[in-house]
Amino acid sequence: MPSTAPAKRGRPGYDQQSVLLVAVDVFNRHGYDATSMGVLAESLGISKSAIYHHVPSKGELLNLALEHALGGLEAILAEPGADSGNAGARLEFVLRRTIAVLVDRLPFVTLLLRLRGNTEIERKALERRRNFDHQVAELVSAARDEGSLRKDIDPRTVTRLVFGTVNSIVEWYKPGGPLTPELLADNVITMVFQGLHPRQ
Repeated sequence: MPSTAPAKRGRPGYDQQSVLLVAVDVFNRHGYDATSMGVLAESLGISKSAIYHHVPSKGELLNLALEHALGGLEAILAEPGADSGNAGARLEFVLRRTIAVLVDRLPFVTLLLRLRGNTEIERKALERRRNFDHQVAELVSAARDEGSLRKDIDPRTVTRLVFGTVNSIVEWYKPGGPLTPELLADNVITMVFQGLHPRQ
């Protein structure tokens, strides 16, 4: 028996998550500050008032996006592998999981890494990111102290180089290609740790 429900007209409907995905893409392409609700509405093919049905403001879209990125990163430090074994093993685990989260939440982490700190939402997110980075930096120092990493390189330099390597992934990595997230993590870990192993 044919359905008696009225046919949907116009563009398909959105839920908050689908609005968020489009917003993050637009923020990454144009910059958060340069993106107005009008630009978002045009990208979505809906009216500005329709966006407000899902979120109260552009800032809330940013907040939701950053929470998705930061929540994934912060959760790594609560996983069992981040708190078991020697410091070198814990550091390797955290770096592998960071790469996995980065790839899985690529648009969201990209937005996080491009923040300028122009709004209170951005400044709070940057503070949380610095706290995550600080905890990883402490792991680098602990691994160096225990002899898992070489001691002739300043730990602050090591930390900056490691973060620079991992964070650069958002600029060039293309999901779905021959370089799987697992292989990517293997390559980064091999490069970082073989180059940092203590001299025999």
